[in-house]
Amino acid sequence: MTQKVLLIVGPTAVGKTTLSIELAQLFNGEIISGDSMQVYTGLDIGTAKIEPEEMAGIPHYLLDILSVDQRFSVADFVTLSKEKCQEISRRQKLPLIVGGTGFYLQALLDGYNLGSTYNSAGQKIRDELQQFAAQQGKQALWDRLEKIDPAAAVKIPVNNTRRVIRALEVYEQTGQLFSEQKDTPTLEIKPLIIGLNTDRQLLYSRIDQRVDQMLAKGLLAEAEKLYSEGGLELPAGKGIGYKELFPYFAQKASLAECASLIKKNSRHYAKRQLTWFHNKMDVEWYDLVQHPKEIDQIITRVGEWLAN
Repeated sequence: MTQKVLLIVGPTAVGKTTLSIELAQLFNGEIISGDSMQVYTGLDIGTAKIEPEEMAGIPHYLLDILSVDQRFSVADFVTLSKEKCQEISRRQKLPLIVGGTGFYLQALLDGYNLGSTYNSAGQKIRDELQQFAAQQGKQALWDRLEKIDPAAAVKIPVNNTRRVIRALEVYEQTGQLFSEQKDTPTLEIKPLIIGLNTDRQLLYSRIDQRVDQMLAKGLLAEAEKLYSEGGLELPAGKGIGYKELFPYFAQKASLAECASLIKKNSRHYAKRQLTWFHNKMDVEWYDLVQHPKEIDQIITRVGEWLAN
């Protein structure tokens, strides 16, 4: 089964939430959070979680589903988001996944058997295959698969590089042919990935402003509650915007120092996010911060994608 899913990705503070609501309204969509921290109840301000009044009646999923002492893995995300995509599609609506956790989103799109193959060794093999495809071309990559596993190659088009790499990776890491895998995913996602970004210095300035706004809205109280419940010992305690404030509560740093560190870590994380999206995902980029009229291009692009 092939299913269309619209993804909206990019760093914080570039307008993903606003865009997601507009597109969901225009294209009869429902929204799944692709953020690894928004699953936690009570972590609202520091995760930039959408507020109920902003939802405009659009259903949202994978928000507030865990307590801060529960773990949320990439495997959990893939399982739950895939279920929600299927549920939304069965209602004749469009699933939209909105967020910035690139590792989670890639895992969903690539359909990995996360229990056995989505690890550092698999990532190394994947990177090597991606490099081979970039240097030698899609046909050469597919030819490698055809020699190893012709039964899989005949079912995977040359242009579907993601699936060709997946099939080769399974063989390289497990020694098993992809065509013989009993757990080969039955759901293949056909994504359109819209990325939002803006000028780097402008982005960093907006991130700094957002941190100031979060502190003004009550981030300190939110982080202090997390600290009192276990802090860094909790699965949720390692999130940016929270862990940096723990030294303040321990009287080991000033609030100004901690706020400065949140900004610094947020900027670094945004840079890593963008590197991931540029290198590992097929993203179509827009800048709604400096060029808000590009929303018209996005709407046209989504409409064309849905019509095909």
